[in-house]
Amino acid sequence: MRIAALAAWLAERLDRSVGWSRLPTVIGLGVLVGLRHQLRTANLYDSGSVPADTPRPGDYLVARTRDGTYNDLANPQMGAIGCRFGRNVPPAYAYPETGSRLLDPNPRLISRKLLTRETFQPATTLNLLAAAWIQFEVHDWFSHGSVTSQPFVVPLQDDDPWPDRPMRIERTAPDPNPEPTGPATFTTQDSHWWDASQIYGTTAEFASSLRAPDKGKLRIDETGLPPPDVEALLDLNSTAGNFWVGLALLHSLFMREHNAICTHLAQRHPHLSDQQLYDKARLVNAALMAKIHTIDWTPAIIAHPTTVYAMRANWFGLLGERIGRRLGRPTRSALLHGIPGSRTRHHDVPYSLTEEFVAVYRMHPLIPDEFAFRSLRDDRVTARHELPDLSVLNVRARLAETPMADLFYSFGRAHPGAISLHNFPRHLQEMRRVDGTPVDLATIDLIRSRERGVPRYNEFRTLFRLKPAATFEELTGETTLAAELRDIYDDIDLVDLMIGLYAEPKPRGFGFSDTAFRVFILMATRRLESDRFFTADFRDEVYTTAGMDWIRDNDMRSVLLRHFPELAPALAGVANPFAPWRAVDQKTPT
Repeated sequence: MRIAALAAWLAERLDRSVGWSRLPTVIGLGVLVGLRHQLRTANLYDSGSVPADTPRPGDYLVARTRDGTYNDLANPQMGAIGCRFGRNVPPAYAYPETGSRLLDPNPRLISRKLLTRETFQPATTLNLLAAAWIQFEVHDWFSHGSVTSQPFVVPLQDDDPWPDRPMRIERTAPDPNPEPTGPATFTTQDSHWWDASQIYGTTAEFASSLRAPDKGKLRIDETGLPPPDVEALLDLNSTAGNFWVGLALLHSLFMREHNAICTHLAQRHPHLSDQQLYDKARLVNAALMAKIHTIDWTPAIIAHPTTVYAMRANWFGLLGERIGRRLGRPTRSALLHGIPGSRTRHHDVPYSLTEEFVAVYRMHPLIPDEFAFRSLRDDRVTARHELPDLSVLNVRARLAETPMADLFYSFGRAHPGAISLHNFPRHLQEMRRVDGTPVDLATIDLIRSRERGVPRYNEFRTLFRLKPAATFEELTGETTLAAELRDIYDDIDLVDLMIGLYAEPKPRGFGFSDTAFRVFILMATRRLESDRFFTADFRDEVYTTAGMDWIRDNDMRSVLLRHFPELAPALAGVANPFAPWRAVDQKTPT
């Protein structure tokens, strides 16, 4: 332990004096390992109690439960629906902002002056599937819920064109069983586990309705989505109201993948019952999504050589994929062979996702306002739409107009927005919910961090062992943005976390900030190493031999080509499926 602590101390010193991103890859990787050790020691906090015990399901040892119970057998409620979000900062720094502090500076003013997209700033190293993917995953990871009672009232300036005065913002749903002392806590409406709940559902009624009659498969209609009677079970005033064509593509893709896995498992293991086929396919599908996020999506959005290597090492270990295939897994070392199949570790703190993790995943600038649909046959633009045309009530109309392969191609050819100031989607600042209520999502994003006690930017950096910015110029690395921030905030220590994350210069190859990356250093491995289905029970006896082979042999490219083989010319020569695809031409066979 002394050696590990000394190495972590040295890593912190190197990071502060030079910066991990400026070091050679091998040294930079060592620094990231040391920083992760420091963060595990000082930035994991349990928020307390969990829900009451629930009945033990029959196959809990070898299948994920709908509510996330019995992932940890010693603490069956850990990470289940209704558990609290944990924290990455000490409780003393996690108190929600109240009174005048909650609205200072005015979040609507910040939205208008610092976030409004004047000209679309593209992230040219990514494609639009990367933006849809992270929303797809977020819908699996966390959902707080909200309440309409006693809403926050945001003052509006005289020249503000907001249509519904005053602006009212719903509150986050409170913990139903709060502690009498300490900061406020909040609970999740999804499990904390990486279990593909966005596909399979969290209620018995939805999960049952989605099931096909036999072979463990899911019901998919002619559009590629769950049939309308299944969709009718969703609450469109919850996260389901954020559904749009980008999400529809990925939901359809991985529902198809579930059914393909079922067919494969039934052929290789004919003794499996329908329920066992469903359970095994869900295990395999969820693990494949985790693999894709680890080795495809994350290296695309943080494409620095050191982080690309680090993310692949999380999955394959330092020995790498090729050597690992030849050797098998003679030890449980996560360092040598990767986290999948290693021993389960919680680092002395019960597993949960955290409020800080939620906060740094606010990446709405990735979404464009305008979309061009292209023909896979000749790259011709066949339709142009704005974001509302692609939203929840219009999804089926868009899918009826354009073949899904063309939609995937269109998303693969288009760029998302850069995660920066002055690049928040206009349509998300003036969107309307299904019930017609106007919403400024940028204002809501700012209030959410304040009301949940997420520290502001400088305090956040301090708590994550980073030097706080002394001036606005130091924060932004230039003068124009610095002047804009100074005009709104005046005091550098008042800068909101999200604003600071968008404003700070990014490391080479990064789509988001180095400050946000500190949370990823800690939580990207924790999501895998705390889950027994990715660690101790990532084995043939639980997944089946065919299931383990499926995870090993597949990635985002193979999933796309299995269900849409006509995409092959667009993906030819593309190193990462979340990077821009090739343009096809009239001479290219499809």
